[in-house]
Amino acid sequence: MQLKILLLSLLFFTSSTSINETFFWGKNGHRVTGQIAEKYLTKKAKRNIDKILKGQSLAFVSTFADEIKSESSYRKYSPWHYVNMGLEETYETSTKNPKGDLVTGIQKCISVLKDKTSTMSDKNFHLKLLVHFIGDLHQPMHIGRKEDKGGNDIQVRWFGKGTNLHSVWDSKMIDDYNMSYTDLANNVELLSKEQIKYIAKGSVIGWVNEVHQLTEKLYSSVKTGENLRYRYSYDHFGIVRQQLQKGGIRLASVLNDIFD
Repeated sequence: MQLKILLLSLLFFTSSTSINETFFWGKNGHRVTGQIAEKYLTKKAKRNIDKILKGQSLAFVSTFADEIKSESSYRKYSPWHYVNMGLEETYETSTKNPKGDLVTGIQKCISVLKDKTSTMSDKNFHLKLLVHFIGDLHQPMHIGRKEDKGGNDIQVRWFGKGTNLHSVWDSKMIDDYNMSYTDLANNVELLSKEQIKYIAKGSVIGWVNEVHQLTEKLYSSVKTGENLRYRYSYDHFGIVRQQLQKGGIRLASVLNDIFD
């Protein structure tokens, strides 16, 4: 009987962990993206954003879309955090979620923010969501396979502790690097103006397809049950930093387009 209770408890803990860790960069990751974006905003965009957010920074509001998940009235926005795609598919050829996805969520936020008839409250809400969703777009496991929930069902170990592939990319590598979000944002790769312009150009769908090519490679980077340690972080943390930087540059590009 005691063994049965123990097994049930472990099952509950594992399930709860999977649910809680589903579909987001960790808080530090989102804040890094928001902090980087601040550097590339035009003065006009910055003024408009300050007015809508009442002085709050992009880093501060970047986790809002995850914080509201516990409210049942906001659950309709959950599908906006990710896109389910087969590894061989592009966004254009993939089967779309009738409840929406990351692309339609971003498009809706942009539409509300560009609409001159939108209330300040609506703009505040959708701007916070947009900051978060552009970050999510650049986490490769947010554009993963439906059958494993973007790596959530791929069980691995991180330095001997049970977790899943999605969580490794969301937060494990970032947290183990043990730097604040401001330190990470201030120590990104130094890019030329031409490189920044190249990263910023394109469309949301184009960015999704780009990240999905990376996702395909990462699915083959681990085996189920594998104990990931220093070597995995050494091989892949550069990609994490690169994606956070791209997310910040592209977030600023989207916001500049909206508010300039």
